[in-house]
Amino acid sequence: MNASTPYTSERPLHVAVIGSGPSGIYAAEALLKQGATPDGIPAEVDVYDRLPTPYGLVRYGVAPDHLKIKSVTALFFKVLSNPGARFLGNVELGKDLSVDDLKAHYDAIIYTVGASADRRLGVPGEDLAGSLSATEFVAWYNGHPDAAAREMVLHASGVAVVGAGNVALDVSRILAKTATELHSSDIAPHALSALETSPVSDVYLLARRGPAQAKFTTKELREFGELSDADVLVRPEEIALSDAEYDAISDNTVRKNVDVLREFAARVPRGLPRRVHLRFLVSPTELQDDGQGRVGAVRIERNRLDDSGNAVGTGEYEELPVQMVLRSVGYKGVALPGVPFDDKRGVIPNEQGRVVGGQGEYTSGWIKRGPSGVIGTNKADSVETVASLLADVPHLTPAPQPTRQSIDALLASRNVDVVSLSDYQALEAHELAGGEAAGRPRLKVAQLAQMLDVIRAGR
Repeated sequence: MNASTPYTSERPLHVAVIGSGPSGIYAAEALLKQGATPDGIPAEVDVYDRLPTPYGLVRYGVAPDHLKIKSVTALFFKVLSNPGARFLGNVELGKDLSVDDLKAHYDAIIYTVGASADRRLGVPGEDLAGSLSATEFVAWYNGHPDAAAREMVLHASGVAVVGAGNVALDVSRILAKTATELHSSDIAPHALSALETSPVSDVYLLARRGPAQAKFTTKELREFGELSDADVLVRPEEIALSDAEYDAISDNTVRKNVDVLREFAARVPRGLPRRVHLRFLVSPTELQDDGQGRVGAVRIERNRLDDSGNAVGTGEYEELPVQMVLRSVGYKGVALPGVPFDDKRGVIPNEQGRVVGGQGEYTSGWIKRGPSGVIGTNKADSVETVASLLADVPHLTPAPQPTRQSIDALLASRNVDVVSLSDYQALEAHELAGGEAAGRPRLKVAQLAQMLDVIRAGR
């Protein structure tokens, strides 16, 4: 037992984790792992989420046709199943509980709520109908309750996706796939129905810099060459690199990306019904009104790279006939009630996970460092935060009511319908059974009220 801590197996360190995505679950895992060692600090961790479902962006952000990536939920489930951990879903900070409530019941709090807002393009016409963030579109096709009710009329024959990261690739690929290809994914039923009758024929992915600056991963890029019903089109002049520039690429992923793009550029189009145009060194400068308040076209400017690698407009313009524009140019966090926040950076201000200006408060994941990295990146990030928390244990103010019974009683007194891990399992079983009947991986329940109905019926 660690002699420098007042916490014991009878009175463990009681920690609240706000957010049940990867960073939150990795934080819980790190706390429980160290607590199981001879010199560790015994800990109990309650992992909260405002939704009835755990796993955050693994459920609602990872592309529905990337089921292998979602297999990490088996590990996450194991963490939440640990007797030292609990999942408390359908509980929202600022609505059902305050920070002061948490401090009365927990010795420390870790905020792991991700970065749910998107950055804007800042060009005229951005607020026209048909212009929205890729974040909203991803949430819609992944069955996120916040987006499920949104009417997504896919009337567009042309769609521009602005961005040069994997989310931009995901959105473009989903739009270019046939209903048959999407049938084997866990895309939400309402989105599959809409995409089945979608008239989309041309998808333009617009990257403001060149292929060597794109943030794609090669595996995701290669998938465009495997689409059954869409040609992938790349303009050789937009990906042109001199031998010296190519040889100077030190990042192996970037080099592979350039090789894949060169192979795409050399392909002879097959005349398929759909086309994905991977455009580089172009920036949208205006979304044009079709006369009825909707996007009718996007005006783009060709760019060149200056000596510092920044995109500079050339004054050459082009118009693309699109009726929908999806921006994927970055994410930022949203402030939590009662928690310090850096509006400029869109993160909770922190030093190695310690919330600046907070007391016994910590943070991890995108809300800590900004939107960067992949799922696994959050593990090291959460381990760092937990190390900071453990180092601070001698200085923490013990909570006056540090029991699960006391927080449960408080939530019950407020009529909060807390969703447990076993409750979620009932929802998952329902979705998997629906999927089996339909010959699909699962049929996601997207409406919050319906989710809760299924959960209550399974209790």
